[in-house]
Formats: sequence, C-alpha cells, structure tokens
Amino acid sequence: MCDITQHRLLCTNSLAILIVFLLSSCRDFEPQSVFNMKEENEQIVVPCNNCDKTFEHNDIKRKYTLHVPKNLKKNAPLVFYLHGTGADASKLEWMGLNKIADTNGFVVVYPQGLPREAPWWKKGKSIWNSVRPESKPDDLGFLVALAEYLQQVYGLNPDRTFTSGNSNGGFMSYHLVAQRPDVFRASACLNSTVTGVTWRSRNDFSPVPILQVSGALDKVIPVDGSLNKAGWGGAPDTKTIMEFWAELNETKEKEIIQVTPNTLAYKYTGGKNGNEVWYYLIDDYGHGFPLGENGSINSMELIWKFFSKF
Repeated sequence: MCDITQHRLLCTNSLAILIVFLLSSCRDFEPQSVFNMKEENEQIVVPCNNCDKTFEHNDIKRKYTLHVPKNLKKNAPLVFYLHGTGADASKLEWMGLNKIADTNGFVVVYPQGLPREAPWWKKGKSIWNSVRPESKPDDLGFLVALAEYLQQVYGLNPDRTFTSGNSNGGFMSYHLVAQRPDVFRASACLNSTVTGVTWRSRNDFSPVPILQVSGALDKVIPVDGSLNKAGWGGAPDTKTIMEFWAELNETKEKEIIQVTPNTLAYKYTGGKNGNEVWYYLIDDYGHGFPLGENGSINSMELIWKFFSKF
C-alpha cells in the first residue's frame, strides 16, 4: 500500500513539474480560443481592442499593443506602426489607424521601443535602434520575431505584413525593409528618412514599395538631407532617396499630382512585382503629420491606401 501511494505522489509531482516547464517556456502565451468558428470551415479571429501585451526576445520582456478588429478572417494583413522618440505605443489610438483597420479588415500592432542608456542618446528616451544595429537591444530581431509570432498565432498573411512609423519609427521602418524584405512587404514613413547607416548599405537593398510623407518646413529631419546627428545623418535629400527607390523598383511611369493646395505627390508606378513609390511633400508643414485637418491629407488613410495595393 505504501509503494502505491509513493508511486502516485511521484507521478503527481512529475506532472506538476512538466506543466510548469511548458508554461514557462511559452513566449506571450495565447489561449487556444484565438479563433472562433463563424461558418463551416471559416475561422474568425477573436477581436482584441487595443490590448497591451508582452513578448520575450533575447531574455528581455518587450511590450506591444495589439488591435484585432471584429469579424476578422484568417490570412488578414498585418500592419506595424512604430512610434517616434519617447512616445508610448499604448497611446496611439488617437491617430485613427485602428478605425481604418476595423473598416478594412487588418491587424495593427504598436511595438514599444526601449529606453536608451548609451551616451549617444538622451538617457531614458525610448527609441528604435537602427543606427547602432550591432549594439543592444536587438530591435531588428525583436520586430522580425514579433511579426512571425503574430502571423502564426493569429493566422495572418506573411506575404502582406507591412511596416510604418513616424520620425524615429520611420528610420526603423526603412531599416526593416532594407534588412528583412522577406518579412516586411512594404514601408510607409512619416516625417522621416533613411539613416546614414542604412543608406550606406543601399547596394544590398531589394525592391520594395515605399511611401514617404514629409513636411517641407521640417527642421528636425529636413528634406534637404542636412540632418547631421551622428549615425542618423548621412543620407541625401528626400527626393533623391525616393528616386533611388523608384529606380531600384524598376518603375516605368512618373506622375506629379497636386492632391491638395499644399500637398504635391510624386508617384512612381509600374515597377517590378507591381511595386510603387509614393512621395508626398507638404509645403507648409513641419515635423508632424496631418490627419485630415483643414482640408489636408489624412496620413493614416494614406498608409492603408498604399499598403492595400500590395
């Protein structure tokens, strides 16, 4: 009788240890109820309205905010939006991208950058590491791993995963499509440019669709290419960069459109794999991005209008 009791205790303890091990080995564990059955053979992703989540990468618990619309079918597109310097990724709902996702059926993820302690940046400011890719943290690896994780868990389309962002987030978006075009299909950047570090590796770039929105009066990241901060600067003026992307994508047509009284759009179309390059220049705008106020363009709507073509 004693042997039987000891055997049962041993089995119970072994099972408990196994359960603890399995749970501890999961990264950002998601419940199996991430899908609902709406109709026969049709899976619908369970909605998540601006949910704050974590994801472990290189032993660092990273934060991100996820928006999954209602009635979203499997194989939907995934859009990354990368914040600017010092911003809180969990508080970007005001931009309106979530509502556009609800209407058009795609998922939005807002990853959070980490504060920098390095001497080459302001202490405590969260930024994306696109100018010191050899240093920690590995933001490139984190964003690639997060994209692949979300694709798998939520059944999202790996061929329609896009990256966008403003300012420092735009720097990182360019870096993502430059380094991992196999993961990120296209990039849309607001009031940003290619960093000098990324630009110097341009001979290794692959053709990808590019959208750039810039203010002609931007003094933080000037369109004339005069940004001179160590690591960030070094690329030419924005129009030259867009013409580089247009040539790389083998575009065949160029159109210049006056889309609003203060906004000129340069559209390069007919490129390889249907790729296009759009450059919107707002003549009376500084370091910001318009959201449809006073008859201006809506940058969030423009981002999806561009991504929806690919």
